Amino acid sequence: MKGIGFYEHGGLGVLQPVEVPDPIAGQGEVIIRVEYCSLNHLDIFVRRGWSGLNLPKPHIPGSDVSGTIAAVGKGVTGWRVGQRVVANPGLWCGECEYCLRGEQSMCVHYGILGETTAGCYAEYVKVPARNLMEVPDGFPMEKASAACLVSLTAWRMLKRAGLRPGETVAVVGAGGGVNTMAIQIAKLAGAKVFAATGTPEKMERAKALGVDVVVNYREEDWAKAAWLWTNRRGVDVVVDNVGKATWKQSIKALAKGGRIVTVGATSGPEAVTDIRYLFTKQISIIGSTMGTAMDFKEVMGLVWEGKLKPVIDRVLPLEDAREAQRLLEEGKQFGKIVLEVK
Repeated sequence: MKGIGFYEHGGLGVLQPVEVPDPIAGQGEVIIRVEYCSLNHLDIFVRRGWSGLNLPKPHIPGSDVSGTIAAVGKGVTGWRVGQRVVANPGLWCGECEYCLRGEQSMCVHYGILGETTAGCYAEYVKVPARNLMEVPDGFPMEKASAACLVSLTAWRMLKRAGLRPGETVAVVGAGGGVNTMAIQIAKLAGAKVFAATGTPEKMERAKALGVDVVVNYREEDWAKAAWLWTNRRGVDVVVDNVGKATWKQSIKALAKGGRIVTVGATSGPEAVTDIRYLFTKQISIIGSTMGTAMDFKEVMGLVWEGKLKPVIDRVLPLEDAREAQRLLEEGKQFGKIVLEVK
């Protein structure tokens, strides 16, 4: 099959057309004929590589897939060739202590499609049948692909933050895929949402998602603005997936008893924390990764019902994967960039 991948880790230039054998469905697995694959920052991190990441080459990235079932392996029941599906991008063993208590994203062998296995920048991708979810008739397949990883991640993260109706949430970097979903989930939960983003266009698009107040972080101190917005109290929850560049402000923006939740660190992983804020304000720092099988079922159900709407910046052909990653790397998108596989 044809796809886009890399033979070595590095910059955008390592992404290139590749041709590899068609995947074969094993016990409990299915093959999906890919229609759409949406991008995540994980794709960039995997392409760049990190210490200890040893992948068979060429490696095909891509975690978010929508398409039709092309083949089913032994032991697979309830699924048939031709069904329109998406897949939970999380991969778990099903046998460790965390899996047995339903906490699949804490699995000791946890991986992500396109990170630890071949992904969906290709004509076909192999996934465990237990990861599948059917796409309702009439639901656009590009939107189905755009929903998977970011909806799961945002849902789990705000659950771990213990968000309650009437609370205030500050979302740092409103244009990212996870954060466009976090905004919608927070509003659906009955929270008030403050957002910081970097351009007037993104400010307008954030308002369209229901943000109560949005500021341009390039022009003003967003943490001070959030503090003033809450009558000098601070916000209950800060969603900060930026990391190093915004961490100090995020800590300062919190109210007493506030929680900061993170699922990533796009600007760098080593942030400075003033510990005095932690104990004097009794702040909680919460990490979150992906989500459980039940989380995926719950949040995708809300997507199918139209209560959560995937935000798509643009759709590009698979052949433009390098350009798509460039746009994502430079933060020039609002929402998801989706690749169409023809």
